[in-house]
Amino acid sequence: MNTPQPMNRRTAAGLTLVLLGAVAALPASAQGAFPDKPIRLVVPFPPGGTSDISGRVLAEALSKELGQPVIVDNKAGAGGSVGARFVAESKADGYTLLLGTTSTNGTNSAVYKNLPFDALKSFTPITRILSVPGALSINKNFPARNYTEFAKLVGGAPGKYSYASSGNGGATHMAMEYYKSLSGLRVVHVPYRGTGPALNDVIGGQVEMIYDTLASSMPHIKAGNLVPMALAAPQRLKELPEVPTFAELGLKSANEGFWNGVLAPAGLPADVLEKLHAGIVRALRTQMVQEKFAAAGAIAVEDTPAAFAKIIADDIVKWKKVAESGHITAD
Repeated sequence: MNTPQPMNRRTAAGLTLVLLGAVAALPASAQGAFPDKPIRLVVPFPPGGTSDISGRVLAEALSKELGQPVIVDNKAGAGGSVGARFVAESKADGYTLLLGTTSTNGTNSAVYKNLPFDALKSFTPITRILSVPGALSINKNFPARNYTEFAKLVGGAPGKYSYASSGNGGATHMAMEYYKSLSGLRVVHVPYRGTGPALNDVIGGQVEMIYDTLASSMPHIKAGNLVPMALAAPQRLKELPEVPTFAELGLKSANEGFWNGVLAPAGLPADVLEKLHAGIVRALRTQMVQEKFAAAGAIAVEDTPAAFAKIIADDIVKWKKVAESGHITAD
């Protein structure tokens, strides 16, 4: 019988290096059960806005679902492009995620000429998390009380009236221009540096109207300072039962609200994608998330990764057409 010979030190060391190399070559998800450390959720806007609020609500619920902390990291700048670029250039291991928006992965592709990432190809879409209705509103002294009166008055005086937006090339600006292209109404754009100043001037009567997210307009609507004419929403809202949707007015393609969603860098392993998607969907279905989103004027939604990817692809095409027809660019 042959007796096994003891391994010499050189052979043992060589084998150890081979084994270590093999382990290092394994995908991150194969080295341990995902997730085994905290996850960073990049919100590409300053604290306090709808995206930041929704990101923090999701992070709290998702932490419980995944058993690891989900930490919100605000990286603002260039209409959300700074934070989006950071995620696009991060490792595709599931530990760095983007709270994407209609702006970061939609309108920015149309108005910024030299984005350092592709709004679709640089990411792995996971799911939308919410939709925020858009609202076309007028100041309380405008001589119209409903959409029929509004359209007749504005249509009869092309270029006489103006609308405010949060900034040139922003999502609300683009949405209003899209509405104008469908309705045929000619209204002059007045860009501001932020939603707050834009709302203040509409309420004060310096500008007649604004297209805004319902989340930021609703307090002023409830106070009677803004009068909503139409909503981009799946159906009429119980809080505003008298306000029609754009679809009801024959403008179905203008009926899409603004979305927030979660994306990872391109190349995310399939098993990690599956775990993240399942965890986010469970979080979205919790009562806490549903109630907090509703309080912020948002509707919780969920998609398959493939469905979310199609939404982004369709948005990019749509907004590029709007930018080209309106000659819209952003700095």
